[in-house]
Amino acid sequence: MDRRPRLVALALVSLVVFGTFLLYTGRIVEEVRSEAELHTRIYALVQRGLLSLDPGAELKALLEVQATLAELGVPIVIVNAEGELYAAANLPFRFDITDSTSRRRALEYTRHLDRHNTPVSEPGVGTIHFGLPPVVAWLRWAPWLQVGATVVLGAAVFVLMRAAVRAERERIWAATARELAHQMATPLSALAGWAEVLRLAPGERDLLIPVERIAAEIAADVERLERVSRRFELIGQKPALEVVPVSAVIREIDGYIRPRLPTRGGEIKLRSRVRPGVPPVLANRVLLVWALENLVKNSLDALAGSGRGWIRIAAAHDGAGKVYLSVADTGPGIDPAIRDRLFEPGVTTKPGGWGVGLALTRRIIEELHGGTIAVRARRGGGTIFEIELPAATTEAAGEVAAKTS
Repeated sequence: MDRRPRLVALALVSLVVFGTFLLYTGRIVEEVRSEAELHTRIYALVQRGLLSLDPGAELKALLEVQATLAELGVPIVIVNAEGELYAAANLPFRFDITDSTSRRRALEYTRHLDRHNTPVSEPGVGTIHFGLPPVVAWLRWAPWLQVGATVVLGAAVFVLMRAAVRAERERIWAATARELAHQMATPLSALAGWAEVLRLAPGERDLLIPVERIAAEIAADVERLERVSRRFELIGQKPALEVVPVSAVIREIDGYIRPRLPTRGGEIKLRSRVRPGVPPVLANRVLLVWALENLVKNSLDALAGSGRGWIRIAAAHDGAGKVYLSVADTGPGIDPAIRDRLFEPGVTTKPGGWGVGLALTRRIIEELHGGTIAVRARRGGGTIFEIELPAATTEAAGEVAAKTS
């Protein structure tokens, strides 16, 4: 599934959120700049009044300062010592100081102003009730804008991630179904072929192949089908882990792969090496064999082009509760551009491949066995897959139980 529409949607939501913040911040900056300009004008007016030789200049300067201060937009109501209103500015309604109703309404408005700021008493002036500048109204929206933007962006990320997880899960199941069909196709085709042979007349059939051989081949194909079925049954759950000898697992892989090595167009050798003293591991034998088999088949595919080279399956330990398994080959190696994504579903180096084998291998090793798997380039050319698993000790058993619980 193409991820670009989801990424575009997330980018658009992010642009809207951050664009809103930029516009809001720009408005706040403009308001503060305007206030700074007014304060500068007030300072200049005062200086002009102080330096002027005109006797009426001071009064004129004071009137201009008062008018300039009113431009700040701060609501102001001044009440004298007798409780009478004699000045007001920037009220949210039309104010006429000569109108008694207007003055009474302004006095009532002082209760609203006092809820925001404590009134100031100035000797010779009276009590000054004042409100907040317009920029504060914008600032009050800042927390709500931040919370809203965070919620919107978080919701968008959640929806997109949920859709991505659902699409990834569907892709994994589709790829797994194709892999199951692919693995079952060979034994089913063989069984269909044996069925055709059995339909022949007894005399004609006996000339081709004995009945005993047919029965043995049918039993082998049925066993392959059972093995495939058992593997896919186990991959969908948390299997029970048991003590599994590493040497027995490698012998089983060797015994299965060696007869199937290509013999035309070159020579591919299979080597197995288990260092002395390697302890058993806590594993599900069926799944561990499958994981190693996938790695060996991946190496065989890498060597198919040249038809020659070698594959080495090795086991070692560090004496500290860890067992190391590796599958190395002398193939052309893996493109560094996809090496880090090689274990993701759908990523493959084979034309027409489905990219599910290595993804299943990682699930077997990491999720079901509590181990690790990595891939790196082999010095001299080729690829090495490295697996680390807990040895079958009491401490390791506890670690596996914790990781896979």
